[in-house]
Order: sequence, then structure tokens, then C-alpha cells
Amino acid sequence: MIRILIADDHGVMRRGLRLQLEQHEGIEVAGEAADGREAVKLAEELRPDLVIMDIGMPNLNGIEATAQIVKRDPEIGVIILSMHSDEEYLLRALTAGARGYLLKESADADLLRAVEAVARRKSFFSPAVAKMLLDDFVQQIRQRGLKDSYDLLTEREKEIFQLLAEGNSVKDIASTFNLSVYTVETHRTHIMQKLDLHSAVDLVLYAVRKKIITFS
Repeated sequence: MIRILIADDHGVMRRGLRLQLEQHEGIEVAGEAADGREAVKLAEELRPDLVIMDIGMPNLNGIEATAQIVKRDPEIGVIILSMHSDEEYLLRALTAGARGYLLKESADADLLRAVEAVARRKSFFSPAVAKMLLDDFVQQIRQRGLKDSYDLLTEREKEIFQLLAEGNSVKDIASTFNLSVYTVETHRTHIMQKLDLHSAVDLVLYAVRKKIITFS
């Protein structure tokens, strides 16, 4: 059972999301919040598996609320609901710890896929956002005459890269491959250096642009 907290300041939107989610077996709406502070409070009390968070919330905006929720319990997956498809908002959401970024205009079609992906500890982005990132990536390559550095990674580094992009911890990855945490940290350092990445957010965005992270 996937337990979900819905956080949106519009009652009509909350009811619509609840109705859509509760049509599916294995999903339970554990609670609703009408502002960011209430979302943080209920997330701590209810311990849901996922929070569907409107980006524009009163009292405490959705990005700041996400940061507080994830800081208190990193196991909670947050899906940001937004009208904004530009990279600035996506970067802020990822930096706050969100695992999904869903455009309201495509919520009807993509909500269930987003929930299923984030429940599996994967990332999910609306197709329009993913296309925007890919187009921007291709444009940068053309303008700067860059070569694809992804092929510089070894087979093991590519495996670790994908697991990192999907939100797995270094400890979990070490367990998966029966490696030491130190070895995985070393691989991570080499990956970041080879791809010229400087943060976890850069790593996720690179994976999105390269279509290494799937959206279903």
C-alpha cells in the first residue's frame, strides 16, 4: 500500500487528486494539507510514503516545505506539482530533495506513473520537462562543440551513475555490488570528474538529458 499526503491550497485540486488516486488499488490518501506548514506537520505525524506537493503554497512554499520534509525523513518521496516548465524551478525542486516534477497540465495523464516511479525510489519528470532539458542539452553541445563524455565511463561507473541518479544511497549501492562504501565513493568521484558535474542535482539533470532516467 502506497500512502500519500496531498498538499495543495485549492480544495478542488485536492479533491480531484484524491479521487484520481483512490481509483487505484494499492494507493491510500493518508491526509490532506492546505498550506506548506501543515504539509510539514502532517508529513511528520502521518509518515506517508509520498507527498504530492503544490509548488505555490501559502505560509510556506512547496519547495521550502519539501526541503523540511526530506530533511526530517529522507525516505519520504516528494512529487512537485507545478505550472512552471523552466529549468530554474526544476533545479530548486531537485535541490530541495524532490524526486518527481509533474506539470499540472499533464497531471491527469502522468500522475499514476509519477507515483509508481517515485514509490520505487526512481525519479519522474513530465515528458514536456524532460524534452525541454534534452533540447537544452543538445543545444549546449552544438554551441560549445562538446563531445559526449558519457562514453568515458567504465561499465561499472555507468551502473553506479544510474543508481545514483535514481536516488540510491552510496551505502545501498555498495550493498548491491558487494563493494565497500569507500570504493563506491571513489567511483562517484571519478564519475563527477569525467562528466564535469559538481553536485547531485547536476548528476540527476545529466541523467535526464541523456535519457538514462526513465519516466514510466
